[in-house]
Amino acid sequence: MTKPRRGVRFPNRATNGHVMMDGRRSSMSELSEDGSGSPLKTKTLPPLDGISEKSAQEPPVSDYEKKKANFITRTFWTFVMIGLFFGALFSGHIYIIACITAVQIISFKEVIAIASVPSRARQLRPTKSLNWYWLATTMYFLYGETVIYYFKHIVLVDRVLLPLATHHRFISFVLYVIGFVFFVANLKAGHLKFQFTNFAWTHMALYLIVVQAHFVMNNVFEGMIWFFLPASLVICNDIFAYICGITFGRTQLIKLSPKKTVEGFVGAWIMTIVWAVLLTNVLMRSKYFICPVNDLGANILTGLECDPNPVFLPHTYNLPQLFFLPEGTGFSFTTEPMQFHAIVLATFASLIAPFGGFFASGLKRTFKIKDFGDSIPGHGGMTDRMDCQFIMGFFAFIYFQTFIAQHNVNFGNVMELAITGLTLDEQVELVKGMSRYLENQGVWGPEVSLAHESLPLRIA
Repeated sequence: MTKPRRGVRFPNRATNGHVMMDGRRSSMSELSEDGSGSPLKTKTLPPLDGISEKSAQEPPVSDYEKKKANFITRTFWTFVMIGLFFGALFSGHIYIIACITAVQIISFKEVIAIASVPSRARQLRPTKSLNWYWLATTMYFLYGETVIYYFKHIVLVDRVLLPLATHHRFISFVLYVIGFVFFVANLKAGHLKFQFTNFAWTHMALYLIVVQAHFVMNNVFEGMIWFFLPASLVICNDIFAYICGITFGRTQLIKLSPKKTVEGFVGAWIMTIVWAVLLTNVLMRSKYFICPVNDLGANILTGLECDPNPVFLPHTYNLPQLFFLPEGTGFSFTTEPMQFHAIVLATFASLIAPFGGFFASGLKRTFKIKDFGDSIPGHGGMTDRMDCQFIMGFFAFIYFQTFIAQHNVNFGNVMELAITGLTLDEQVELVKGMSRYLENQGVWGPEVSLAHESLPLRIA
């Protein structure tokens, strides 16, 4: 019996096993007798007496009903998110920190899920677990940096936290190296391309989401206005871009988002600047928004106390004299410098931050998905709502640290220098010197200084 030659196609072989071209197993009634694969016309049996035949499928829902249901769901969850946001905003800084943490974890999960389908198909369990290990390690490093920077006066005097604080970066590096070694040790032949692609994809997600969210968190500690104002500017710009676009938009702005128009882009910029000036004027009147965090238990009712940053205090600006005006004629106006900073933030929120959304649109087009997930009913994923917020918060932090922050010596900085830069004997001498100084200022009596003088004997 001769063997069939390679490369010869057998037309009937595809139908003998009842397998269609798309990989689905077909039923007997779907195949023709001649093996062509065309469905046969089956005879319809007459209905039984007394039994009416019912359709197995329900009537299709109209597009209007779908849009109506989606609009109701979207509107309901919009008010839910607004309520939760303002509830956390007025309850205190720690609740906003919790919200930011939840947002970055959910967003990271959604972005990683795009590349996780092949992982499940190939049953590479260590790869999926390692993604969450990278997230935990990165959050440990970033949160530790924030706590040490803003609460060093608490951390550096605690016996348990002091070693963790002084060796925080080394511990974080060791944790990262452990993950790196684990990744290399679990490389498998035949899956190398996917594993290295997943490694790069995870690190991109960590940078674009977790790292940028870390700077948003730092904005909260510098003052609630540096968190709330940039976030509201992005939301305002998105709303007015839609309103201006449908009103008089004609020229397409970018191919990644066909519905974005130049007219809507420019109109939203103007309206966002107006909103920035008005909102800043309101927020500057509350120390709860302009004061750095010195009490994590504070809320909108208790408020905060601090010496306001000079940008929140009125300043008189004298305009240069114009050549065509009489000598001695000039113009001046008084306003807070923060108003000019608000205009800069509004400009970035209008001209640069939307490109974070364009980037997300390009990413979704690459993977041929509509949304990053379904975390928020009617809105899609958390990443779909936060794609512009991350880069906006990052810019607000850099701008604040560069042009607004006051780098004065404070108690925490002095404590850090004394603990990390002085020996024990030098620290004792510092305490003795400070006690004598405070005695001379009348802060306490000689008995306190005498108690400090005995410190070397107790140490010995």
